[in-house]
Amino acid sequence: MKRIERKLFKLSDEIAALERAETLAAEELIYHEHLNDDTQRDAAVSGSPIDRADARETASDVARFSKHVDDLRRKRLKLEAKRTKLLARLKN
Repeated sequence: MKRIERKLFKLSDEIAALERAETLAAEELIYHEHLNDDTQRDAAVSGSPIDRADARETASDVARFSKHVDDLRRKRLKLEAKRTKLLARLKN
């Protein structure tokens, strides 16, 4: 097997792993967004300092998971571009 083919297999495996991680992180982000909606509503209705603290915490969780999903997506797209270049080299 050529070296370029080994690289392609390795890249494909890494891309698949990133796709799975991205899917799981996106699903967890949905959970945190729902939780955040509830805590924001509770904080607005009650005005309690504890509810406001919970709302701040869940909002930061949403921001953190959103960034994580974006980072995974960027890494995956970068690897996909690299794989495309390698495939072009293989065809030549």
